[in-house]
Amino acid sequence: MGWQDWTGTFTGVVLITVAALPVAVLAVWALARRRSAGGETAAWRMSLAEVGIVYGTVPWVWMILLPGERAGAVTGRLSLVPLRDLLTIVSDGRPLTLTVQVVGNLLVFAALGYFAPQRFAALASVPRILALAAACSVLVEAAQYVLRLDRVSSVDDVLLNAAGAGLAALASRHRWRRQAY
Repeated sequence: MGWQDWTGTFTGVVLITVAALPVAVLAVWALARRRSAGGETAAWRMSLAEVGIVYGTVPWVWMILLPGERAGAVTGRLSLVPLRDLLTIVSDGRPLTLTVQVVGNLLVFAALGYFAPQRFAALASVPRILALAAACSVLVEAAQYVLRLDRVSSVDDVLLNAAGAGLAALASRHRWRRQAY
């Protein structure tokens, strides 16, 4: 198994992500310990949120930016009509494809949506998380297009990525609504 198999495939990214879990746990522990020694009151919460944002978001973005088979040889493709791609996937009648596409897109910025309001008081609202995730998603979709990665840059992906972050923010709302920063 070569370097490209590890860094340039979905399977490789998943394996690296799983292998990095102990490193992420160690990073939370080290950051929290350092903060606690400095007298910071929310050391564990802040450390978990920071590492959670990175660990839960980077692998998804990495996968999105993996080049397709004809990367560089074809021009970028755009799909700017909202819900067109989703309707196409639904009409194809393949439930597994639909599930993978929708769930995958919902998870891209879910960690950001879950942890960012816990770490940054300015982001402690669902509309702000939706805006942040939409902006991040637009950047990723633009990168796919500009880098000619043989992928479709779609407004539906932006909508689903932002929706996933918003749903995750709602799921963590009980944690950040009552916290003092």
